[in-house]
This record gives sequence, C-alpha cells and structure tokens, in this order.
Amino acid sequence: MSEQTTPGAEVAAPNGDLVAPADDSAPRNSGVQRFFSGSIGRNLGLVLALIVLVVVGAVTAPDTFLSVSNVLTILRAASIVGVISIGMTLVIIAGGIDLSVGSVMGLASVVAALAVVQDLADQLHWIVMVVIALAVGLAAGLVNGVVIAYGKVVAFMATLAMLVAARGLAEILAERRTLQIGDRDFITFMNLDIIGIDMLIWIFAIVAALGWVILNRTTFGRRTVAIGGNREAARLAGINVKRHTMWLYAIAGLCAGIAAVMILGRTTAGTSTHGTLLELDAIAAVVVGGTLLAGGRGTITGTVLGVLIFQTLTNVFVQNNLSSSVQAVVKGVIIVVAVLLQQRFAKPTGRSA
Repeated sequence: MSEQTTPGAEVAAPNGDLVAPADDSAPRNSGVQRFFSGSIGRNLGLVLALIVLVVVGAVTAPDTFLSVSNVLTILRAASIVGVISIGMTLVIIAGGIDLSVGSVMGLASVVAALAVVQDLADQLHWIVMVVIALAVGLAAGLVNGVVIAYGKVVAFMATLAMLVAARGLAEILAERRTLQIGDRDFITFMNLDIIGIDMLIWIFAIVAALGWVILNRTTFGRRTVAIGGNREAARLAGINVKRHTMWLYAIAGLCAGIAAVMILGRTTAGTSTHGTLLELDAIAAVVVGGTLLAGGRGTITGTVLGVLIFQTLTNVFVQNNLSSSVQAVVKGVIIVVAVLLQQRFAKPTGRSA
C-alpha cells in the first residue's frame, strides 16, 4: 500500500524549515509556501514593502522625499539602531534575546565621556574613548553571556536585570548630567563624509558586512543556527553551547559599544538617556527582517531591510507632519503582520529548551 499523507501535515525541507508536503490537490499553495519560506522569498517581500514605502513618500512629499539629503538622513538615522540590530540578529537566531543593549549603549557613552577618560584621550589619542566604549559594551555582553550560559538564568530576566543595572550605573557615573565631548578631532572624524556618505553610514555598512560574513561564511555562524534550531542536538553534535552562547551576547554588547561611539560622534555628548527603548526598535527590525523569535533561522540582509523599512516609515510620517502616535500604531501593526507571516510560511522545527 502507498503511504498516506495527512492533509495539512508538514515535512522537513533540506534547509531545516518545515514546509507543506507535496500535494497534487494543492501544488500551487505548496510552491508559494516553499518560496516564501526561503531567504530569497522573504527578502523579496521586504524589498517590495520598502519600495511601496518609497513610492508613498515620493507621492506624498515629491519635493523632498527623494532628495539626496533626505535619503542620507534616512540612512543616518538607521545606522545606530542598525548596528545594534546586527548583534541582536545573531542572539535571536540562537534562540536568545537581549533587552539590555540600549542601556549598555547609554552606559558606554557615559563612561567614554567621563572627564578622566577625556583627559587620557587628550594625552594620548581620541581612540582611547573608542576603546573604552567598546570595552564597556563587550564587558556588559560577557556578563550577560556568563549569567545566561553558565548561571542558567533565562535570557529575558538576565538581560532585563542588565537593562536596569546599566541604566542606573550610567546615571550614577554621569550624576544625571550630560557629559560633553571636548575632543574636536574625534568629532571631526565621526562627521566625515567619504564620497558624500556620512561616517555613521559607513560604520553601519561595515558592521552589517562583517555580520553577514560571520553568519554565512564561518563555522561560528553555522553553529549559531544549529543552536537556535535544536540546542540539545547541537550539544550532542559536539558544539560547546554554553561557550558559544556567552560569545553571542558578547558580540551583542560589542555592537552596543560601537553604537555608543556613533552616538557620541553624532550628538557630541554622553548621557544615561542614550539608547532608551532602542532595544525594542532593534528587536522589531530583526523580527520584521524575517528572523524567527524561536530561533534557528534569520538573515543579516533581512535585518538591514527591516531597519530601513522602519526608518523610511518614520521619515514618511515626518515629511507629511503626521502624528507620532499614529506612527507607533502602524509600526505595531507591521510587527504583528510579520509574526503572523512567520507562523504561516515558516513554522520552525521543535527544539530543546
């Protein structure tokens, strides 16, 4: 007797995703589902959504939206949250979450702007401030990673604790004041234009490219996907899941440190309020970009497109003097739709807790 397939049942595809089985009665639906569950289909949908937003902006604000200066404004606004989103993508692909990156960014900006650090930078070089900011972000990420991987604390709670602690420490160090950056060479460098493109945009592009290489061309990236797909299977395959998880959170913290350097150059000041709620923007961009919250699948390209979609949407609202409250509602709807589409087209395989 031939094997019977239950209608609606799912089978494992070669890429690890679950897709609808071949069914003569509904071949078209099966093909559509397979297409949109692949990276090309997901990214194509994001590109189309971005094009729609661009068309809306061009129609509603024809004199300003498509100008070079406005396009650079969108990219500049996307750069800082984009850098944080790259680190967030790796963490979420591995089945984790990091709620602390915004606060870590604020803390790193404050520490780098402290008088003692600026004095040291005056004596040596402004690169000292950069190194300090990166070190603070990396250290905070390592603490998160150790607590989660070796302390076996749920990622949500561990990073929530870091969110509160980092913000409080930043307020203590800054004494609730805004710390101005006095090094003109640092400010000049961070505001350079290279072939007409801001330094912040270049930094975002470099971090995104490095993230793409790490995820798609290294053993580290393959192990990240494997851990997100099935943690226990990854462990049995010989992957040191705990150590790998620790370094994933360290990378997320390092990205927060890079974002702190960028915000210092953009605002010429360090303050404990930098990065407030930025972690939510990053998570939203990652989810809209097609990364599964359950882990096991995601792309850097999708995250970059997700960041650009949200920043373009914000710009369209600003260009048309629309309410920020309505903008928040629209963003919420986009996030819900993205999650629903994930559930419809890319149901993940089960994985061990």
